Amino acid sequence: MSNVTTMDNVIPRSDIVKSAVRLGAEIKNIRLSDGLSDELICAISQLLFEHKVIFFRDQGHLDDAEQQRLAVRLGSLIPRTIKGTLIPDMATGRGSGRADQMHMDLSFGDSCPKISVLRGVVIPPDSDDIIWTNTAAAYLDLPEPLRMLADNLWAVHCSAYECTVTRHAIEMDTQQFDDVFTGTICETACPVVRVHPETGERLLVLGDSVQNFVGLEKYPSQKLFNRLRSYLIAPENTVSWSWKPGDVVIWDNRATKRRALKQSSDRDRVESRIAIDDDVPLRIGSSRSVARTESKPQAAKAA
Repeated sequence: MSNVTTMDNVIPRSDIVKSAVRLGAEIKNIRLSDGLSDELICAISQLLFEHKVIFFRDQGHLDDAEQQRLAVRLGSLIPRTIKGTLIPDMATGRGSGRADQMHMDLSFGDSCPKISVLRGVVIPPDSDDIIWTNTAAAYLDLPEPLRMLADNLWAVHCSAYECTVTRHAIEMDTQQFDDVFTGTICETACPVVRVHPETGERLLVLGDSVQNFVGLEKYPSQKLFNRLRSYLIAPENTVSWSWKPGDVVIWDNRATKRRALKQSSDRDRVESRIAIDDDVPLRIGSSRSVARTESKPQAAKAA
C-alpha cells in the first residue's frame, strides 16, 4: 500500500486545505496531543514533507508539557526550548527587530533543527502575521544560468550581524551574550544551494546575515543577493498565516524561510517554540554540507 493511500486512510484529503499554491496546508479535525497514534504521527510527517508548513487551529488545550511530549513524538527533542516569549529568530517586530528580516535556521553555521513546533499562547488582535517561503520552489524558479551560478556559489555569513538584529527581540542574558560575542566576529562561508537530506530537493539558502559571496566584492554581492532574494519573496513561493490564540504551526526548517509581514510595537504576544533534531543539510556533490569558519577581532565595546 502506498504512503499516500495510507495517509488518506488516517487523514481524509477533505481535511487538508492548501493555504497557498506551492506550500502550506491547514489540517482540520485533529486534536493535537502526545497521545496521537503512530499512524497519525507518520501522516503528519508526510504532510510536512509535502507542504513544508502545516497549520492547526483551536489547539488551546495544549500546554508547554504536552507540546513538548508531542514534539518528542515527531523527533528527538533538542535541548534548546524557548518558551514564554517571542522566538528570537522570528523577527516579528518587537523592540527594534526588523520586520522584513529573512530568517532560516541553517543560514548561519552547518547544522539546523529539522522541524519546529510553534504554539500561539497569547496573540493580540493586531499581532503580526508571519510569512514562510518555499526555498525548493525558489530554486526551481531560477533561470538556468542563474541556477548554475547558485549551485557553485558560497555565501559569507556574519555572526555579529545575526545577533545584532535579533538581540532586542527577547530579554537575553547580557553576560552570556558578551561572553560569546565580545571581541570576536565569526564569519562562516556556506553553500548557497543545499540538498534536503530526506526529499532530495535542492534548496536556495540565503539569510540576512549574508555579508557577501566568496570571490565577489560587496557591491556586486549585494546586487546578486537582491536578485536571488527576489525569488524567495515572490508571492507564488510564499504563504502567510494570521495568528489566533491556540494555533500551532509545524514547519520544516531545512526547506523554508520565514519573516514577519509588518512591524508592530506589541509586547504582549507569547509563543512557545520547540525545535526537533539537529540535522546537517547536504551540499551538492557531497555527503554533507561544509562550513568554513573564520574568527576575527571585533571592535571593543565603548566604556
